[in-house]
Amino acid sequence: MADIREARFGIGEIVRHRIHPFRGVIFDVDPIFSNSEEWWLSIPENMRPVKNQPYYHLLAENAKTTYVAYVSEQNLLHDETGQPCRHPQVEEIFEGPEEGRYRPKLHQAN
Repeated sequence: MADIREARFGIGEIVRHRIHPFRGVIFDVDPIFSNSEEWWLSIPENMRPVKNQPYYHLLAENAKTTYVAYVSEQNLLHDETGQPCRHPQVEEIFEGPEEGRYRPKLHQAN
């Protein structure tokens, strides 16, 4: 079994894709690839990331829309814009941002 390394990014961090023009807030992390084989094979072979690395679930946005993205660690960078994310689910899950990062909301039982 291959070694699983520690994730470079954490929940609430604002990141951007290193190639494609989108950014987002991390809301979950998989220690290794956990999507479908069909999804992985749909990525052009010359751009296909390795599976044995952390993968991040993002509340993502680009210039036109918001959506959920699944991105390999090798394709993410810290977002340096200092701008909040406009994805509508961000405020359901997080508070902030403060210093380039969102804080998960603490949900109280009713």
